[in-house]
Amino acid sequence: MALDKVKEFFAGTELDGKIVELNQSSATVDLAAAAIGCEADRIAKTLSFLIEDKPLIIVVSGKSKIDNAKYRHKFETKAKMIPFDQVEELTGHAPGGVCPFALKPGIPVYLDESLKKFDSVWPAAGSHNSCLNMTIAQLEKFSGFTEWVDVTKPMEE
Repeated sequence: MALDKVKEFFAGTELDGKIVELNQSSATVDLAAAAIGCEADRIAKTLSFLIEDKPLIIVVSGKSKIDNAKYRHKFETKAKMIPFDQVEELTGHAPGGVCPFALKPGIPVYLDESLKKFDSVWPAAGSHNSCLNMTIAQLEKFSGFTEWVDVTKPMEE
């Protein structure tokens, strides 16, 4: 189970034991925000894409969406999300629990600029009902991110 892999990933770190397991689903931004009691934009939404059949992860703020022109400019290809039924096989996490920790080896992680407006954010932790609060510095450290990118725009309300 991916949640166990994420718990093991954080074992012995300052985030050991900080994963919150909720009684309800946190598989979407709105469900997670309601379950945690935070604003939806502070949910660190992990999106999974394919470039030439290789997975890539981008973590964005909860109320942001991919701006296709910015994505194409950065990655020199059209944004193509991993098909739902292939997410777990390719990333190691099932949809609703995808996070930038304990991924399958070799998957690059990018952090979107939309996250920088917060001191701390709430990414998933490997299951549809788990998450943890972490600072942006901790997100950088534990995600092993490749670089900061600007590939999103705010969602329209």
